Amino acid sequence: MNEFNKWFSVTRIDEHISLIHENHIASWMRCNIWHIRGRHRDLLIDSGMGLVPLKPFVSRFSDQSVTAISSHGHFDHMGGAHEFEHHWGHPGDSNIYANPTGCNTLADDFVSAEVIKTDPFDGFDIAEYRVKPAPLTGYLDDGDIIDLGDRILHVLHLPGHSPGSIALYDPAEKTLFSGDIIYDGGLIDDAYHSSTEIYEESLRRLRELPVSVVHGGHEGSFGQSRMIELIDLFLAGGQRLGWTK
Repeated sequence: MNEFNKWFSVTRIDEHISLIHENHIASWMRCNIWHIRGRHRDLLIDSGMGLVPLKPFVSRFSDQSVTAISSHGHFDHMGGAHEFEHHWGHPGDSNIYANPTGCNTLADDFVSAEVIKTDPFDGFDIAEYRVKPAPLTGYLDDGDIIDLGDRILHVLHLPGHSPGSIALYDPAEKTLFSGDIIYDGGLIDDAYHSSTEIYEESLRRLRELPVSVVHGGHEGSFGQSRMIELIDLFLAGGQRLGWTK
């Protein structure tokens, strides 16, 4: 497969937000790649597995500088980050971004023939899949503000899934880009660097946030009532993927 437009697709959510998908990644693993158009710069929240170049695809509908932000340092969210000149994230996962391995990105636990439905290029060998290093060029922490010129996003540091997990919140639109902190599916709190106790603290904080829509790292978007339901299920001991072998 040589044409990257066959690998990716884009759906416009509204005037400013678009959702990019890797079409040939299994739906239960596929990361939501969020593109936010701003007056002064565009943001790309997460970058998929990095199997096919993402930046050329984004350039088809973005004619200005794009800053890649990784919500956390797992293989399905940071794979394409190395392509971008500006890559921002939380320092809690900075070593993963700079020195990714199959172990610290969780690729060893999840990448299999069941995940990748079509070879991304001739001669592809799934056993050779590696995430390329993408050292952070800018650090984001709780309380930081990202100004796009016509949109303000607040950084929320919400560890537990990983030490450096972050979300971006637009208080004007009450829109939350939550990464893997919360999405409409089973959540992971038992990875090698996860902490259930800290995760629960992050979700309790998130539960008090006024939101109109949550754009998660996986699955479909949802509103505040579903967010609260998912959080309450997790706090009660449910809604956990429990992938550890």
